[in-house]
Amino acid sequence: MSYDLPHSTLDGRARVEALRRLNQIKPESTSLVAYRSSGDLLIIGPQDRALDAVQRLAGQLRCTVVVSADTSAVSLTLNIDSGSMPEEQVMVRQSLSGLSGHLGNFQATVDTPQGECNLAELVARRRKEFDLVLDLQTPPMIRHELKPPGYYAPGDDLHGLEQALDELPGMVGEFEKPTYYQYDPSICAHGRSGLTACTRCLDACPAGAISAMGDGIAADSQLCQGAGVCATACPSGAIRYRYPGLKDTLERLRGALKGYRQSGGRRALLLFHDAQQGRALVQRLAADLPENCIPIEVEDTGSIGLDTWFSALVYGAAGLMLLSMPGRPNSVLSELKFQLELADALLSNMGYSDQALGLYKHRDDQHTLAAITQAKSAICLERPAEYAGMEDKRTVIRFALDHLHAQAPVPRPLTLLPAGAPYGEVWLAGERCTLCLACVSQCPSGALLAGTDKPQLRFIEQNCVQCGLCARSCPEDAIGPSPRYLHHAEQRRTIRILKEEEPFCCIDCGKPFATKGVIDHMTNKLRHHSMFQGETLRRIKMCEDCRVKSMFNEEQIIGTSNNK
Repeated sequence: MSYDLPHSTLDGRARVEALRRLNQIKPESTSLVAYRSSGDLLIIGPQDRALDAVQRLAGQLRCTVVVSADTSAVSLTLNIDSGSMPEEQVMVRQSLSGLSGHLGNFQATVDTPQGECNLAELVARRRKEFDLVLDLQTPPMIRHELKPPGYYAPGDDLHGLEQALDELPGMVGEFEKPTYYQYDPSICAHGRSGLTACTRCLDACPAGAISAMGDGIAADSQLCQGAGVCATACPSGAIRYRYPGLKDTLERLRGALKGYRQSGGRRALLLFHDAQQGRALVQRLAADLPENCIPIEVEDTGSIGLDTWFSALVYGAAGLMLLSMPGRPNSVLSELKFQLELADALLSNMGYSDQALGLYKHRDDQHTLAAITQAKSAICLERPAEYAGMEDKRTVIRFALDHLHAQAPVPRPLTLLPAGAPYGEVWLAGERCTLCLACVSQCPSGALLAGTDKPQLRFIEQNCVQCGLCARSCPEDAIGPSPRYLHHAEQRRTIRILKEEEPFCCIDCGKPFATKGVIDHMTNKLRHHSMFQGETLRRIKMCEDCRVKSMFNEEQIIGTSNNK
């Protein structure tokens, strides 16, 4: 992307070189998602407004109009009014019971005396789907902050209605968009064995494109609008943004900032903006932007988080500005604010300025320009990083934080983080822990480990994503996440023993098979139960083989007694 930016100073000329290098690296391409629309439009809403829309679209789209039936209506009635409805248009007086889908494949259902039925089939359309939807209701049927492609819900906004009526006739044909994400279920912390833990991506997605599926998640590429906040929110890196990928983004930033420095530029301020409204705003403001301000276009500012921010700082940026345009989904803004809270906690605890990162909400051009002009260069590293970009989110963040910590004004050993942070240790109530190791079997990141030659619970802090599955799986409520960031790299990687016990040996054969804590716990719980008396209670202290032998011998004795 090119801008008409001033370059009268050394910083301005260095910015020209930075943007040249930024555009020199072409991101790796991603796959495409295809849509096909043949012009079947479903209009939902009040009759007068719906008929007005039909008249505007007559001859361009095949319309099915759904208006609410009288409350006394008990059956579906189809009305084809040749006087008010153009040819090939159908009116249905019945409320929809369901609506879902996307451009080229919207499914609409109605309740009838025969049960729930597909509306397109009932009105004898050629297919079971509608291609487009114009929802004139308030509130609309689909309430996601980012509506599916092909779904228009202007509500009471007259300008939005006019825009929808202008766009709809052009939404016929074949369309493509990028696949914005990549999902790795092997490191997903959503759940294990039916227990749900992390729901960060589901909570953050403004398009309703992500749903729970078993112990993982399912992302619908047809619904995904590229906000990218799912990747920003994901604690493990299981969801990665692919338009572009993290490695390509970091390589572009590394090259741009290196070119800026080598050309004599000082204290570069990066202005991240989206590819639509943000691009238009930057073009309007270009002539007045400070010459050390480097605009960086991304598909959506929600798609970049700690990995990109911290990497930009260690590559030599003196500060970062995130431009948020009107209409941004609240879920995206909420996640960005949380990520900024984490970043501020980490940077300020190392003695860096809390003005290194900023979120700028656009109200009007002059207000935004004033905010950008007043932004300060908050960080100036003597030794910018030179390492190449990579795809692993957590590794990228660790590398950047290690580099920042090495040159920090106040290099404290650890930073306490707010709840929900994806880094930390676990607390353990040792007196309640029985070393059953249920937490180990559920841990998705390999942070909790069993002992190799004796009963132990071990922990690697670097691996912990703070998902809370350990807490949900523990029958004794003896463990839970504790967010913090440990800056000492060796300590983060070191295996710590959280609890250790001597093994409990079988009372018959002497083979170790459990821990004393587990056996004592089970014995104390069952000793007063009527079914666990005498030899039955004693079997709890036997290994599996000896327990089977004991039960077999008992059956033989009982059988002999019965024969006598």
